[in-house]
Amino acid sequence: MDDFWVFGYGSLMWNPGFAFEERQTARLHGYRRSLCIWSSVYRGTLEKPGLVLGLDRGGSCRGVAFRVKGSNHGEVIGYLRERELVTNVYKERIVPVSLAAGHKVSAVTYVADPLHEQYAGGLSAEDAARIVRSSVGRSGPNTDYVVNTIQHLADIGIRDPWLENVASGLEQSDG
Repeated sequence: MDDFWVFGYGSLMWNPGFAFEERQTARLHGYRRSLCIWSSVYRGTLEKPGLVLGLDRGGSCRGVAFRVKGSNHGEVIGYLRERELVTNVYKERIVPVSLAAGHKVSAVTYVADPLHEQYAGGLSAEDAARIVRSSVGRSGPNTDYVVNTIQHLADIGIRDPWLENVASGLEQSDG
């Protein structure tokens, strides 16, 4: 089997959890990074869900593409499905991405399912910040998730203005 590519837009970018041969920044058109998934365990509770990242329709998203040996296909896809498809709020897709080196490849990624009950698409940055400010789950405060994501993105040279707008609203008071 030929080598294949995996596109990451969130924690997969800095914590892939699988072996890869090459890593490049890449852009996916037709989807954008968004806090569009309700989290009732890791970054919130059933009573007060938080928000985590998903790829939502529209715009484009800079992320990281990983080239994986074809001989590792079954192992890596199995790992990714176990990691990403826990509640089926994400759908596995093969998408075209533009690599920083200038050519296009097909990559496996996981996009938000707008029909799933955990889908929280269409939030403004202000509404997302309000939700994130007040949510805490098993993995800690939802604010930590957003701030850490922005820091990791900056570390690899990626800016996300919408997510940065959410973060700028995290200091406000709800009272």
